[in-house]
Amino acid sequence: MRIRRALADLGWRLSPYRLVGREPPSQPGVFLGAPHTSNWDFIAFLGVAWHFQMPMKVLIKNSWVDGPVGPLIRAMGGIGVDRSRPGGLVDDLVRQAAQGDRFQLVIAPKGMRAPRPYWRSGFYRIALGSGLPVTLAGIDSERKEVEIGPTLTMTGDARADMDEIRAFYSRFAGLVPGRRSEPRLREEDAERPAVRQ
Repeated sequence: MRIRRALADLGWRLSPYRLVGREPPSQPGVFLGAPHTSNWDFIAFLGVAWHFQMPMKVLIKNSWVDGPVGPLIRAMGGIGVDRSRPGGLVDDLVRQAAQGDRFQLVIAPKGMRAPRPYWRSGFYRIALGSGLPVTLAGIDSERKEVEIGPTLTMTGDARADMDEIRAFYSRFAGLVPGRRSEPRLREEDAERPAVRQ
């Protein structure tokens, strides 16, 4: 972990971007990285995790974890997602958190770099199902900053929860501003204020 911290600190010193804001919480949680507009986002948020010596988990297709590069991906925190058993992931995370496993589940909620009308609601379902808090982190090319923001508890009122998330991310353009999407869940526009399990 010390080597990772040293590499991250060197990277931040050489980078035109500054790391600002709060220290991530020590308890397990969901860590949102947005707006996701470039593949460089992953490097930036990896630098955040290594700087704070934050054990992270990243959701990835099962085929990557089971393939030839699987050991490397698992060492970097990759968790294989079995799409035929989506509820099993939440159960696994709840069990790991209850056993005292300290981790941040890092998610890019937009799901892709291109603009889209809605964020994927997986992070929200995981947070509700597991009871894990959600920490917001944003990247902005105009201010040249990566900022760790507040940690929120999701209530089940999707519109109210997303209003808080939108308020934070309204200041962030991402690395490629033209690819930014407004944080919004499909459930908000379907007149279903709560995302049910």
